[in-house]
Amino acid sequence: MKATFGGLALLALSAAAPAHAQLTEAGTDDLGSNLPSRETECTGRIDDDGDGLTDCADSDCYDVPECQAGGSPEANDDACSDWIDNDGDGATDCADPECSGPGLTVCRGSDPNGDAPPRPLEEEGVPPIRGDLTADDLINQSGDVQGENNDYLCSDGVDNDGDGRTDCADFGCRFDPQVSVCTGSPGFRFSVVAGVFAEVNFEEPEGQRGDVNFSRLQIRALGPIPFIHASFFLLSARLERSPRLTFAHFQVPISRRGHYVAMNSGSGSLSTGLIVSTAKQPLLDPPFYLFNAFEQGNGAAFELGGPVDAGGNVFFRVFAAGGIGRFNGNVGGRFLPNGNENFTYLAGAQFQFDVIGHFSRFDSPFLYTRAPLGLGFTAGAKYDQRALERYPAWNVYGQFQYGPLLLRSETYMKYTLDFGGSFQYAWNAQVSLLLWEKNLMFAADIGQFQAQAFSGLPNDSRIDVPVFEETDLQWRVALHWFWFRNIGLLSLRYEEERLPDDRNDRTPDTNRTMRVEAQFRF
Repeated sequence: MKATFGGLALLALSAAAPAHAQLTEAGTDDLGSNLPSRETECTGRIDDDGDGLTDCADSDCYDVPECQAGGSPEANDDACSDWIDNDGDGATDCADPECSGPGLTVCRGSDPNGDAPPRPLEEEGVPPIRGDLTADDLINQSGDVQGENNDYLCSDGVDNDGDGRTDCADFGCRFDPQVSVCTGSPGFRFSVVAGVFAEVNFEEPEGQRGDVNFSRLQIRALGPIPFIHASFFLLSARLERSPRLTFAHFQVPISRRGHYVAMNSGSGSLSTGLIVSTAKQPLLDPPFYLFNAFEQGNGAAFELGGPVDAGGNVFFRVFAAGGIGRFNGNVGGRFLPNGNENFTYLAGAQFQFDVIGHFSRFDSPFLYTRAPLGLGFTAGAKYDQRALERYPAWNVYGQFQYGPLLLRSETYMKYTLDFGGSFQYAWNAQVSLLLWEKNLMFAADIGQFQAQAFSGLPNDSRIDVPVFEETDLQWRVALHWFWFRNIGLLSLRYEEERLPDDRNDRTPDTNRTMRVEAQFRF
């Protein structure tokens, strides 16, 4: 395939070469200049023999190792203009879709407003992407501070990390493939996460242990709300078994400092587990025990938030939500346990403290490249009135990152005011470790849910609450191979869970599973 493309290029360029560039058998052109009879340097970007063909485009260079296909990605301006099919996919230079990726300029063509060439990225404050560099390497380099790298912060009209670049001008927003709002031209964007898994459950009977299926198929539409500067909307749907709209969020600014008001579909009041995208789960699934008993969803929620101090190191958010029943996984849909239609509502507040660097609760815990030094935490509380119980709840989350290491920890606690009172709490600790930059990452977590016994329940009660002290302990480990940037992911996960057999037998039962999953995240 390469030889065919090279031959066509040679014929076309030879025919179009000017007369003074045609060589005689003696190796001199018709102007008498002494030139070598063949290309002497195949990587110098000079037409050594003056035949109109440079480096690997010249047939003289076809057999040299530097001009062979395969072996390296087509992911920077050098590779996209060297006449080599670097990644061996049959498409050379600008014919390869990879050469139209973020940060690449050689294949842009002319300016849409005229015949002038595109403005160099250097004029936009972006260093040249040469040699072995790709656009990913600019994140947290050349004056960039890693603090804007999710769709929310990249569309709020604020320089959140204080590095002088706002939203899509920030390298994290512009070059991280997990940020969708800055891809291509401005406007509405679509994001897809697709995962297929093969899983073995070691506790199932022989012959019934395995399964293969789509683990996730998430479709998101997001971007600015038309005619409202620094606004943001997100619609997230899951399509694995049946189409369902799982989350909706609309946010508009109310100050130039980054204060906002938002409304959403009522999930994710304090915990990060319900709001971090399925593409950003280093253990493939969130720890459901961390929020299942504490965040039961509402019909709709309203939120007000923004920075507290001028330096942007302390943030607040206050929120309220309401509706009847429990969230059933569809926006606008709820189910009513025991037919109970009592009105439910909640109100709360949360503060975020950036001690070192900047972080956001929407950030990804995946490590693809080394992370800058960062330390921060959030603390929040709420009062929740459910159909059958009332409780105050507290949540604390902390994060530390440096180089190849990222640590996260979260604790959730509530006290049920009814049925004699009962404490329930859950905790989770998670580690991400970059073993081989841009290639291999290890992740692990451990956590537990505990609930005290209730008392004073009616004899005919059908209330689904624990009647004894319950313990649920889970630990998981995962290994991730980034086989195509951080878009293509192959993961291996082992999970072990210990929980009581039933309400009459407190002998722990162990559930063990192994999963292999392939993902696309874009």
